[in-house]
Amino acid sequence: MADDERSVFTRIIAGEIPADVVYDDERFIAFRDINPQAPVHLLVVPKTSEYRNVTELAAADPALLAGLVGVAQQLADEHCGGEFRLIFNTGAASGQTVFHVHAHVLGGGLEEGTLGRR
Repeated sequence: MADDERSVFTRIIAGEIPADVVYDDERFIAFRDINPQAPVHLLVVPKTSEYRNVTELAAADPALLAGLVGVAQQLADEHCGGEFRLIFNTGAASGQTVFHVHAHVLGGGLEEGTLGRR
């Protein structure tokens, strides 16, 4: 894959683009969203770029999806008292802008009836 075809997340994983990293292990990286939609807005990203969205990930590697959810829970415990929204956007019409599967962990005083906007 040419450098200009790699996603921003692939470049963050490679250390080519800085990020405010809050979690990093052999399978996942998590960092603060640069355009937060909630007091706590973290992105959890598998280090493989094989899957474009959550449905591809769920069909091909449910164990990796379970690991992603586990990391999301751990981060929510650490950053927002364990209460959070876990959001996956699938497709451009849903708001997905980076086609490397990732989860949004939103927390910190969200109100019912909102999608996370402050």
